[in-house]
Amino acid sequence: MCIRDSYGVRGSIPSPGYNTYRYGGNTSCVHIETAGGQDLVLDAGTGIRNLGKRLVEKDNTINILLSHGHWDHIQGYPFFMPIYQPDRQIRVYTRSVQGHEQICTLFDQIDGANFPVKAAELPSRSECITEDCATDLASQNINVRRIAINHPGGGYAYRIEEDGASCAYITDNELEPPGKVSTTYDQWVEFCEGVDILIHDAQYLESDMPHKHGWGHSLVSQVRQLAVDARVRCLVMFHHDPDRTDAEIDFIRKENEHFFKGKRAPSISLCAAENMQIKLTPQKNNNTRIEVDQPDY
Repeated sequence: MCIRDSYGVRGSIPSPGYNTYRYGGNTSCVHIETAGGQDLVLDAGTGIRNLGKRLVEKDNTINILLSHGHWDHIQGYPFFMPIYQPDRQIRVYTRSVQGHEQICTLFDQIDGANFPVKAAELPSRSECITEDCATDLASQNINVRRIAINHPGGGYAYRIEEDGASCAYITDNELEPPGKVSTTYDQWVEFCEGVDILIHDAQYLESDMPHKHGWGHSLVSQVRQLAVDARVRCLVMFHHDPDRTDAEIDFIRKENEHFFKGKRAPSISLCAAENMQIKLTPQKNNNTRIEVDQPDY
């Protein structure tokens, strides 16, 4: 299993500019290439545009796992080149919200008014699947579990496993929400237990509180503790606030190193950056070798 690239790492809205170019300003999109050659795409924010340039060279089925239908997780889809390939199979796994399939939000933006092409005119074969993706992907030797996120409007986090390698993708999740709790902290610890890579929303700092408490995103400090409690091997902080500068993320990285020093887990801590790649290789000792190729900060 290989996280080929983090194509979009920002939350809420794209944030291009001088202060964000090192980590990147595109919104959420992560590409996983399995050992069996399957392409899994986690969310369809603006980062999916660049991913499309790579996937358009292939002809296999693309599986997109949406966390939820908020704009920063779907807004890149009209610019995803494979949707313009005749008969290209694209499966979008999502959920129903009060009878309305979130795939509609994906295609409603391709309506001829907000975008010059209508969804009905697309030559690709896109399919919305609201059932759990576990059954479909199990036939490809991919084990997927999903669990509800604590976020306004709801959505899902995913844990993906293949041949002993594992990755959890948890974005737009508030670990300690003030109101209704869809998934408790203890349940998150169980869900992430021993995972090789944890990609988790870490949009806020203590200085953002209490004003943003309940907005559906986690504190950096909370994510650090989850990584320790769940014995995560590699932590990747994700969904950076659009106002968080590269210099501020550098400082968070250094704080992470200080916090995790002397602790048994995680052995690797990262802040997500565009063009970062992580390769997982199962070993005979039931462990997994983790290799990180990250851009120069």
